[in-house]
Amino acid sequence: MTADTNSLAHGASCDDLALTLSEAGTGRPVLVLHGGGGPATVAGIAAHLSSTAHTLTPVHPGWEGTPRPEWLTGVDDLAMTYLHLLHDRDLRDVLVIGSSLGGWIAAEMAVRDTAGVISGLVLIDAVGVHIAGESITNFFALDARGAAEHTWHDPDRYYVDPAAIPADQRAIRQANMATMRVLAGEPYMHDAKLLRRLSRVDAPALLLWGESDRVVTPAYGAAYAAAFANAHLEIIPEAGHLPHIEQPGATFALIGAHARRTTNSRA
Repeated sequence: MTADTNSLAHGASCDDLALTLSEAGTGRPVLVLHGGGGPATVAGIAAHLSSTAHTLTPVHPGWEGTPRPEWLTGVDDLAMTYLHLLHDRDLRDVLVIGSSLGGWIAAEMAVRDTAGVISGLVLIDAVGVHIAGESITNFFALDARGAAEHTWHDPDRYYVDPAAIPADQRAIRQANMATMRVLAGEPYMHDAKLLRRLSRVDAPALLLWGESDRVVTPAYGAAYAAAFANAHLEIIPEAGHLPHIEQPGATFALIGAHARRTTNSRA
């Protein structure tokens, strides 16, 4: 297919689910998966990569007011939905990048990718596995200040008083969190079987972790990386759970190097 260099937002049919999808650029396909904060949190990654790649950035069903069908009740459903998208588009040599919840989705995709369409993974402060002694912070139990303290290296810079958010935006955020509870609330933010399955993933994985992340610690990230057959961990200083926002230069450089290492030009 031919993709415009400007971002295109449209619906994409995947089985009986209409996805909201933004696309930009040409070249190697890169699927960019957002976390609980919504697509705006990974917009910078997609924009940066679109100068050299064909980026596809879906809105997870149920986020930002998009419909979520009743059957879509788990992260495994999202993983299969996005694998079907890649197959339906006949895409190969795909780099999948996921932030937080999006990283979990990417890992679930990789363990199910029997056709080998994924040639590289980037997991950014991902959740999704159970690591003994490294519990995942219960984000649902945090107030706005607590969320900022756990998420950011510099929480004062990024904290937003909920009272200052327009009512319509607050409603969207609340709906996003309600969807996340359905998909990842029980068991909380992990699949008990995923960790042992990662050793079967052939695609090289890069795990990027903010040094100051208190949602999932760098120790959690190290154990996550060790479970893959072929992965390495990079710690990003002066960054928390979203290093691509706090330290975009360092994050984008690491992603770019991994993209060059993993591309299969014959795909």
